[in-house]
Amino acid sequence: MSVTLADIRSARRRIAGGVVVTPCPESIPLSEMTGARIFCKLDNLQRTGSFKERGARNALLRLTARQKKLGVIAASAGNHALGLAYHGQLLGVPVTVVMPDYAPLIKVSTCRRLGARVLVAGRDFAEARREADRLVTSAGLTYIHGFDNPDIIAGQGTMALEILDQVREADAIVCPIGGAGLIAGLAVAAKALRPRIKIIGVESMATASFTAALKAGRPVTIPRRATLADGLAVLRVGNNAFALARRHVDRVVRVPENWIALAILRMVELEKTVVEGAAAAPLAAIMAGLLPGLRGKKVVLTVCGGNIDPAVLSRVIEKGLVHDGRLTRFTALISDRPGGLAELTRVIAACGASIKDITHDRAFSGPDVSAVNALCTVETRDHAHIRELHRALRKHGFPLVLAS
Repeated sequence: MSVTLADIRSARRRIAGGVVVTPCPESIPLSEMTGARIFCKLDNLQRTGSFKERGARNALLRLTARQKKLGVIAASAGNHALGLAYHGQLLGVPVTVVMPDYAPLIKVSTCRRLGARVLVAGRDFAEARREADRLVTSAGLTYIHGFDNPDIIAGQGTMALEILDQVREADAIVCPIGGAGLIAGLAVAAKALRPRIKIIGVESMATASFTAALKAGRPVTIPRRATLADGLAVLRVGNNAFALARRHVDRVVRVPENWIALAILRMVELEKTVVEGAAAAPLAAIMAGLLPGLRGKKVVLTVCGGNIDPAVLSRVIEKGLVHDGRLTRFTALISDRPGGLAELTRVIAACGASIKDITHDRAFSGPDVSAVNALCTVETRDHAHIRELHRALRKHGFPLVLAS
């Protein structure tokens, strides 16, 4: 089933007033960092924190009166479920969602708070979908697919209409790919209105179902792998979405997980914006050097969601600080007599570093009972500062074991 520019324009009129027209400002710090003129389409500012509201509201408004009365169901890792729950509540449509067991807790709890019935079932999307299909048969619910329903795809495509209004003469739009519903709708609209614009898709290397489909010539199922970008953790792209996207997407790249983590940190620090892994993937691809042709170009990044678990965000930030050389850990052998620890901390302070934590290890510090291992976690400026600190400690007689 096809989706056209006319469908996307109709969806825009249909959802107007119910979905936020999000800003798309230019980012000076990201532009300076990447060498491209970067604009961020901030769909993380939607009420439920993601672009999924666009398709959800459009699909709900397209239901028959009987379908609205009986209610709808979907299998979702989170954002589609949140969009359906929120707009179902606004429109008076009962919503049931089935989430796989890896769905972030913040999305599960928020979905319930928005009024949906949430069932956690299945190790992956396929198993969650089977449970949803069972309820479609037994309870007469209407299934709304999160990325392959044509009304969903048309709704997601409204983002492109806004982008083209907000960023005149954009050279490229960089968009994450999970099930491919967003990039399909976005590409159909953007290419119809501006054929020369480049549409670039970004996958996590752990969830490259679109790349697998391109190689096979059709959607295929890939093995499940853990990923920071849980919104992209789709084992098989949608048939409709793939058929549309493959005709309009100019390039697809795969980005490693460590770059996604670092991109999340950069968005927090430079843009003061909290994003989830999927939304960080476009910036991660540029930072990783996968898109050198975009230097000097006017580039829009689709910041598609901000629903990251706070516990995950904390770990991501710490890993990013380690990557930047702003957090380091080492073990120093010090005297266990009075003054030994004071001398260690004096040297660290003299180098301008800040101690976050020190743990003593006496049992495994070797045969010398007068010595103790001090495991130190220290804040530093950068990698050069770490090397300066290590030299100073060794100069003052502290043997070091560096963390790997």
